Amino acid sequence: MRRVGWPIIVACTWCASFVGNTNGHAQTTMLSSIVETLSKPVQPPAVTQFQLEQYLLARIPPLPSPSTPELWTAEEKRLRKHILEDVAFHGWPHEWIESAPHFEEAGIIETVHGYRIRKLRYEIVPGFTSTALMYEPEAITGRVPAVLNLVGHEPDGIAVEYEQKRCINFAKRGIVALNLEWMQFGELSQPDNGHDYAAHLDLVGSNALGLFYLAMRRGLDYLATLSEVDPARIGATGLSGGGWQTVVLSALDPRVAVSVEVAGIGSRESNLTAPSDTYEIEEDAPDIMQGFDYPEFIAMRAPRPTLLEHNAVDSCCFRAPLVEPYIYSRAKPFFQMFGAADALAWHENFDPGVHNYQLDNRIQAYRFFTKYFHLPVADGEIFSDGEIRTAEKLAVGVPADNLTILGLARKLVANITRPPIPVGGTDSTAWLRAGREKLKSVIRYAPVSMSRALRMTNAKGMAFKSLSYRFDFSNGLSATGIWFKQDASPEGEPVTIVLNDKGYKVVGQDVFDRLSRGHEVFALDLLFNGATMPEVPDSSDWELLVDSSGDRSLGLQVAQLLAFTEWVRSTTASHQVQVVTDGIRNQTIALIAAAIEPDAFSSVANRNAMKSFAYLLDKPVPLRSAPELFCLDLYKDFDIDSITALATFVTITQMSVVDR
Repeated sequence: MRRVGWPIIVACTWCASFVGNTNGHAQTTMLSSIVETLSKPVQPPAVTQFQLEQYLLARIPPLPSPSTPELWTAEEKRLRKHILEDVAFHGWPHEWIESAPHFEEAGIIETVHGYRIRKLRYEIVPGFTSTALMYEPEAITGRVPAVLNLVGHEPDGIAVEYEQKRCINFAKRGIVALNLEWMQFGELSQPDNGHDYAAHLDLVGSNALGLFYLAMRRGLDYLATLSEVDPARIGATGLSGGGWQTVVLSALDPRVAVSVEVAGIGSRESNLTAPSDTYEIEEDAPDIMQGFDYPEFIAMRAPRPTLLEHNAVDSCCFRAPLVEPYIYSRAKPFFQMFGAADALAWHENFDPGVHNYQLDNRIQAYRFFTKYFHLPVADGEIFSDGEIRTAEKLAVGVPADNLTILGLARKLVANITRPPIPVGGTDSTAWLRAGREKLKSVIRYAPVSMSRALRMTNAKGMAFKSLSYRFDFSNGLSATGIWFKQDASPEGEPVTIVLNDKGYKVVGQDVFDRLSRGHEVFALDLLFNGATMPEVPDSSDWELLVDSSGDRSLGLQVAQLLAFTEWVRSTTASHQVQVVTDGIRNQTIALIAAAIEPDAFSSVANRNAMKSFAYLLDKPVPLRSAPELFCLDLYKDFDIDSITALATFVTITQMSVVDR
């Protein structure tokens, strides 16, 4: 039977006796023994990683199998609408999404090689300007093809050598080549443009994917307005992050007639076995892989010409032999269904075979674009080494007060409005009910149960005993923890759950303090924390993968804490379960758990806690140090005060706060 109402605080006469009769040396020895017990991980990281792989692999949807081109065309339209409206543009102002492209010329570089370079500035969203270079054939008759060149993770941005060579070659073959700068690189290399700061957009309610999509779509919008460009012959290409952009834009915008991706994507299977391949937040934006996978993005291209180029021994990601069977082979039947089997092509690069868009890959692209643009087919590259320009010569310039990704997130905060927290009455009851349901929805809360509590090892210290556990939950994931109890402690004393952002290995003093009060203590590491971290690379990559699949890592952690608490109540004689946290991650997990199930805990005490989620933006807190907190819509819909107000009957205290 769960407790209802405020907890009754009973003084512990035993703990006063214990403290009074234990000398300093004995206390030090006991603390040392506790610390030693906590220093031993319960579960190998490889176990957590395997469980996560199995959990996420089970969520990969089967590729659709339409029987006719008409059925797939209808399904493709549905998918495109869903991905754009429900995922990418979630939370973005409609007027930004629908606005016309705003490009302005900032200078021209004339050459004697049959082309000119136009320097351009363009608006991604109001206040956020990017730059571009357009390589334009000197003599244009009628309408000509165009290629949107999308740069990847290159410090030099659009000035990088292989981008210049490719764009020069396009222009010399009569093709307009527009090369877009990418946030975090080149002239947008300001620290606050780090891609991880897109997580702060999620936090305030605008899906990170939307910004990246708008940034690349603006280039396509602009090319479509040019009188010299044939709108039926527009292509897109890029390497790595530019390859990812190419795939996403080419799948979601039918105006991309020809697409050449280079080492930019992998399937869910290959990404789960090599999670660092998709470590960028835009590649694993919230919900981007919910109900579909990258093979669908390629299948959505059918029957439009599409070339996939991957490298045999890629030093970065998406190696050809690991991608081909999951992407190319799966998408091929869709092109065959349209009678366009040759329109989907595959090239495995061996020279140099590492992460590159060098000569071999470029020649394949020239050949593919010229073939499907109905130009003389190119079999080589026009030599242009002497025409490569420095970044300084190609610089366009951006406004001194230009927004950044982080700056945009801070700007969007000003548009957040939440209803006031009511005090008492029927309004309060309705607010509590609606607030809890909304909070569950935001964190994608799905209750789990404890399927087994496996005792892994035990220890006997000075005046206490301990048991180490692996806690397996009904969704196939686990947590780890260590139980402590004083030998002389009577039954029925409170149970304290200790959570620390650094893991239970550092909670020796908290365990000692609570044992000294007579409590039973569980030092617990929930999923993605401490001893329950995956093996490689770091847990943030896995948390992004979880969020991209449609779950939320925060919701998984909250569900574990509540299921664990239910198990504690069923296996101990205690009527009070208290939680002590240290750090902003576990503070948030515990508060949300208390808000969703306010009768689960008697008290929650937080050390080094936030007063507001504004702290995440103001400091700013890096995504990789607290991934679960950047939950889509969390700060848009809630703050610490409103979550605390939902935790009725629970005593909430902040023992110390982090600096603003």
